[in-house]
Amino acid sequence: MINDDFLLTNVTAKKLFHSYAKDLPIVDYHNHLNAKDIYEDRDYESITDVWLSGDHYKWRAMRANGVEEHYITGDATNEEKFSAWADTVPNLLGNPLYHWTHLELARFFSINCLFGKQTKDYVYKKTNEVIQSGQLSARKILDMQKVVFVGTTDDPTDDLYYHRKLKEEGYKVTVSPSFRPDKALGIDQEGFLNWLKDLEKVTDKELKDYQSFLEAMRERVDFFAEVGCRSADHGINEMFYRKTSIEEIESIYKSKLNEKLLSDEQVEKFKTFTLQQLAEKYVEKEWVMQLHIGPLRNNNTGMFDQIGPDSGFDQMGDAPVAKPLSHFLDSLDQQQHLPRTILYTLNPRDNVIMASMAGNFQGADVPGKIQFGTAWWFNDHYDGMMDQMKTLASIGLLKHFVGMLTDSRSMLSFTRHELFRRILCELLGTWVEEGKVPNDLDLLAEYVEDICYYNAKRYFSL
Repeated sequence: MINDDFLLTNVTAKKLFHSYAKDLPIVDYHNHLNAKDIYEDRDYESITDVWLSGDHYKWRAMRANGVEEHYITGDATNEEKFSAWADTVPNLLGNPLYHWTHLELARFFSINCLFGKQTKDYVYKKTNEVIQSGQLSARKILDMQKVVFVGTTDDPTDDLYYHRKLKEEGYKVTVSPSFRPDKALGIDQEGFLNWLKDLEKVTDKELKDYQSFLEAMRERVDFFAEVGCRSADHGINEMFYRKTSIEEIESIYKSKLNEKLLSDEQVEKFKTFTLQQLAEKYVEKEWVMQLHIGPLRNNNTGMFDQIGPDSGFDQMGDAPVAKPLSHFLDSLDQQQHLPRTILYTLNPRDNVIMASMAGNFQGADVPGKIQFGTAWWFNDHYDGMMDQMKTLASIGLLKHFVGMLTDSRSMLSFTRHELFRRILCELLGTWVEEGKVPNDLDLLAEYVEDICYYNAKRYFSL
């Protein structure tokens, strides 16, 4: 199945992929990789370790296939967990995991057979031989995939030790932290006060009022910038916007310190004001602001208590987004505090909203300043990517799109860029075949090269 022309059904698509997309470097500007693994050039214990550990996409599929939790996140052996995954894969036709799995086997292990019950023993043996030979350490994986930039996801209290060590070393791949202050905005969360103590420790400040809290956050932005941060990233379950004042925010903050219960309105005011203040700082640092909007998290209470967050029990939300997001972006734009911003939606219902929203706040200073971000999470499959790009093209400018990211914890997930590039070339090639765009190879090649690499390179000032 994974042959040279996988997903490419016409002459133009094949030409665009093989001549222009295939060999471009990768800018993976948002993922959840561990900088320590890269610095130490981690060698993995087994295929199970590098393939299944922490991958809630696969865990979710295995549960849907009736696999017991013992073989997913429990204390089953590596081989038993691998076997349970192998038994699941043949049932995944139409799921992007089927494509991802076979791409990863082909690109990293030169395995081109279909993966399942009949081949699992062979695949287990061969993949582990490759891993144990040292051919797939963390840095070698980055080399194999021509990765030049990795944007990790990091809490403001992180000391960024391994990012700093990589920078000092002059490692050829830029491993850049991304500022992820979800806990700083999470005043409604149980762990907020404990997180504040961590912030006090790393800034050596006593955060008795909101102003000192804000100063501490600005200090952390400065620190991240010194280490090479190019982006802030925000996970937003429901978009918010409430007008307020610094006096009211001071009162809300002190109420929280006194462990008083806050109303939904107070929480939204705190989040709005704090994100507005951070956005102003992002503009100063010339950072990109990424807004990932729309998940409904931790739906299974029993499994959350047993395993914790990010374990495969999240889904799409359906909270209204257009009005609060419009008001929020407008509030920044009015003060000239609107950074370059990428808008992601987890619910494809809102694709048209995001694409049209971006058009409200574009600027002459940066082509595509406000981006409708790539198909994300439950949408990063063939149809989801096609729909996102078609929507962007029909409402905005596909030419300035910054393209794909992995949003993954797995070192093997860079093949998702190949999948995206094939789908992009198939889309453009099909438009040519249907007479919707000109058969101008120079023009089409410019689209492909920009979307796959150069737009992201420029957008993130790399």
